[in-house]
Amino acid sequence: MSQTTTLTEPKPASSRTHVEGMGPIILDNAVAFRVWAPNADSVSVIGDFNQWNKDADPLAREDSGCWVGIVDGAKPGHQYKYQITAGDKTFQRIDPRVREVTNSVGNGIIHDPKFDWQDDDFQMPAWNELVIYESHVGTFFRDGKDGVGTFDDYAKKFDYLKKLGVNALQIMPIAEFAGDYSWGYNPAHPYAIEEAYGGPQGFKTFVREAHRAGFAVILDVVYNHFGPSDLDLWQFDGWSENEKGGIYFYNDYRSSTPWGDTRPDYGRGEVRSYIRDNAMMWLEDYHVDGLRYDMTLYIRSVDASGQQEIPEGWGLTQWINREIHAFKPSAITIAEDLQNNDYLTKSDIEGGAAFSTQWDANFVHPIRDVITQPDDAGRDMMKVRHALQHAFNADAFQRVIYTESHDEVANGKSRIPSEVDGEDPGNWYSQKRSTLGLSLVLTAPGIPMLFQGQAILQDGWFTDTSELDWENASEYSGICKLTADLISLRLNQSGISKGLTGQHVDVFHVNNKDKVVAYRRSYDAGPGDDVIVVANFANQHFEQYEFGLPNSGIWKRRFSSDQSRYSEDFGNDASGDIEAIADAYDGQSHRGRIELPPYTVLIYSQDPV
Repeated sequence: MSQTTTLTEPKPASSRTHVEGMGPIILDNAVAFRVWAPNADSVSVIGDFNQWNKDADPLAREDSGCWVGIVDGAKPGHQYKYQITAGDKTFQRIDPRVREVTNSVGNGIIHDPKFDWQDDDFQMPAWNELVIYESHVGTFFRDGKDGVGTFDDYAKKFDYLKKLGVNALQIMPIAEFAGDYSWGYNPAHPYAIEEAYGGPQGFKTFVREAHRAGFAVILDVVYNHFGPSDLDLWQFDGWSENEKGGIYFYNDYRSSTPWGDTRPDYGRGEVRSYIRDNAMMWLEDYHVDGLRYDMTLYIRSVDASGQQEIPEGWGLTQWINREIHAFKPSAITIAEDLQNNDYLTKSDIEGGAAFSTQWDANFVHPIRDVITQPDDAGRDMMKVRHALQHAFNADAFQRVIYTESHDEVANGKSRIPSEVDGEDPGNWYSQKRSTLGLSLVLTAPGIPMLFQGQAILQDGWFTDTSELDWENASEYSGICKLTADLISLRLNQSGISKGLTGQHVDVFHVNNKDKVVAYRRSYDAGPGDDVIVVANFANQHFEQYEFGLPNSGIWKRRFSSDQSRYSEDFGNDASGDIEAIADAYDGQSHRGRIELPPYTVLIYSQDPV
């Protein structure tokens, strides 16, 4: 039988006098346990260290409602649980702050936090130089094996991602969930990392190696609900009201979410700290570079209408974002809210939620609508113009822009190639209009994001059981090259496209009759800075198409999405460099005249002076 010593009693020879923290706290030859269970009558810790004897290691109650004790002989790797008695009920629970579990309905594991980060000092790119790649560990790459993909499997594709040119990996949720297959938006144990993916050590290795390869890591977190299944937080210490979730959850109408009555109680100090500490854990202990918060609408309001506000939810996001930015100023926090609310990305001093940026519904929805319309006549160029010009608080980088995400390619919707032609998603139309969307994402102002498989023309819809069709990387290698060329321009890697890293856009040419849009992107403006993008949204070939240019001289074609090296189905017949004609047009001082193929994007800039 092991010896348990409460934190308020005289200590044994080891002279441990005080322990900070919650959950299992590793000491010399012992582990302290502290758990919040204010309505319990008694709590003991059971595990490998005491042969799961409920009487061996009772915990002592603190005034805070926490229960605490030190167990000699407990050590990392031991499995454990809490046994709780409340009234006439006795039951077992996994530690709410456990970092590792055998599985979602198994036991907790005392996690050894030691890890060799090998002097990891990764520097997050500036937000105007980010290109995000959203991906799902379980389906990204499985390396020819059955089951789900792992962190180790994913890392085997780092070379592919480096060649593609993205520099930030946004990972869908990895907190332990029910079973092995999931999108991840059903966290059963918010502090533990999915064992099927490789657990906490696997994720630390993943982050370290991602940093070494030049990738920032942004993690998707779920704070708008927990569970709803395999959820030991539910009625954790036996107490609840209205047959709802107990101490970690609202127990009234505010509990209701699209994912069950599982909204955390954002007004309760212990729950607020639970969520805040979880957010900070990812940055402090796992070295991630940012967090993307799932559907913040359901943190700040009861339902999708947004009419029943939850002020303490708003205040919680302010607090967490403030803490994150103080700890790591370069860290990015991203809100998925999709309600076009400028206050999400205003500072907390202004009453905002202090997110760095947010997913932009005013880009994804109109652009997807335009490029997936079955007929050219239905493509509205004013929608394109508004999507290009939209910004939150006059800051282009307060929005993340995309045409595919896990939500946009599931739940009744498909990948763009399949939306264009469900019967033949690899045909000319699907290729052309998919690359039209890619080109807009990577040339519009904002932080661009791709979804896994987008650069290899993945078709169908996203599921948590199907691996990416990696054979597409060979079949559509040209589309990968097209994407890489666009990303290179987006990041100004050759010093000829600085404007694409800037705030400014001037949509000076909108031809709704012929379905053509032209716009100027700029950082400070001038040669080597201004970038002109011409996009043809119709199946019409123009031998001579005119549009405005802001300066005289030679404008060099830096990109054409119609080149045959991108696809043998493409034409490669767009004209090359052009010389500005000294004749005002489109409100610009000069004009250009080009050959413009169907469903094609052309990019021009001038050499720096």
